[in-house]
Amino acid sequence: MTPQRFLGVLLLIGGVVLLVVGMNASHSMADQVSNTFTGRFTDHTTWYIIGGIVAGSAGLFMLLFGPRGTNA
Repeated sequence: MTPQRFLGVLLLIGGVVLLVVGMNASHSMADQVSNTFTGRFTDHTTWYIIGGIVAGSAGLFMLLFGPRGTNA
């Protein structure tokens, strides 16, 4: 496995973890109250979700379009 593919796997896993943490945080009492009064989630929850999407997308991109072949 090339270093770029290994980094892609790590980014994909990290992105999924961040996304799950952000989704779980969006169901907390503080976020529900914030969403009720302001119409949006807290900043921390929003950054977890955005970071998860970006990291997961970058990892998936690196896995799908990374270098082909084997290292010599």
